Amino acid sequence: MMKNSVERIAVIGGGSWGTALANLLAANGHDTVLWVYEQDLAREMAASGVNSVYLPGFTLNQELKITSSLAEALAGRSMILLVTPVQVMAGVLSQAAALITPETVIVNASKGIALNSLQTVSQICAELLGPAALERYVALSGPTFAREVAAGLPSLIVAACRNEVYARRVQTVLSNQVFRAYTNSDVTGVELGGAVKNVIAIAAGICDGLGFGHNARAALITRGLAEMNRLGQAMGAQPATFAGLAGMGDLVLTCTGDLSRNRTVGFKLGQGMRLSDILGEMRMVAEGVKTAESVYQLSRRLGVEMPIVEKVYQILHEDKPARQAVTELMARDLKAEG
Repeated sequence: MMKNSVERIAVIGGGSWGTALANLLAANGHDTVLWVYEQDLAREMAASGVNSVYLPGFTLNQELKITSSLAEALAGRSMILLVTPVQVMAGVLSQAAALITPETVIVNASKGIALNSLQTVSQICAELLGPAALERYVALSGPTFAREVAAGLPSLIVAACRNEVYARRVQTVLSNQVFRAYTNSDVTGVELGGAVKNVIAIAAGICDGLGFGHNARAALITRGLAEMNRLGQAMGAQPATFAGLAGMGDLVLTCTGDLSRNRTVGFKLGQGMRLSDILGEMRMVAEGVKTAESVYQLSRRLGVEMPIVEKVYQILHEDKPARQAVTELMARDLKAEG
């Protein structure tokens, strides 16, 4: 696919998704630098061309630059992709704020809601970079496992911005023969879809770990989508967004795919493992664990009924037995679907 011009892009975050996106952008012909927090890993990646910790088995494009200096990564960049865990996003943006110009396009590819502030990443950006930053803020989300993107398997994603010019610009830099981006104007809906689906994926994993079968999983995904939609409408999102790639698409992938870290956490909880032991085995972040608490608290603040999210929160953070939580869900008052 032809590119209009070469962008100078910084990808902030060297986990699996950040590495896969940076590699994609470099392969698309853009001047791309990947900021890696861990200095030892950055040196190893620069020398070997492989992220052996977060994305092993894939050789990175030789044009991709690697650095552990945030100032070096951001210098002279026309576009930045934020791919750090949402719970540390404010800290990273605080350090980066002085290096981001009023012309820089800000793209967020991380999924979650900050625990302390209950803010989405767009709200964090508005607070730390100024409200004008939202004009060029793009939320990136969709059903995309990093390893499949790195392997060049067909993948689709959504780039949402309230200014279509910037959404199209991000669409252009990302798209190629196997990776297709769609534009959207509903930043709130795309951000909420990416956050809530991780919580529902933990619930789906719990059901699978308990051996409840395909009927239960399908029902849970459907009712989880309803909860996502209710929260979205309370926050001004467009209902149609949740029927698209950033809603149903990402939800189905994360609830059913074996590469889903959040589903894996839930599956092991359903099998009886303790959360601390599960997380101790994982090197990569399962955003849904903390997002379960932030979404639960946000739903209470807004008065939105989210029973699945509530039970996941109780299992994760109040030690409620998983089987008891499912029993309580099934025993709720009978009502019309909606």
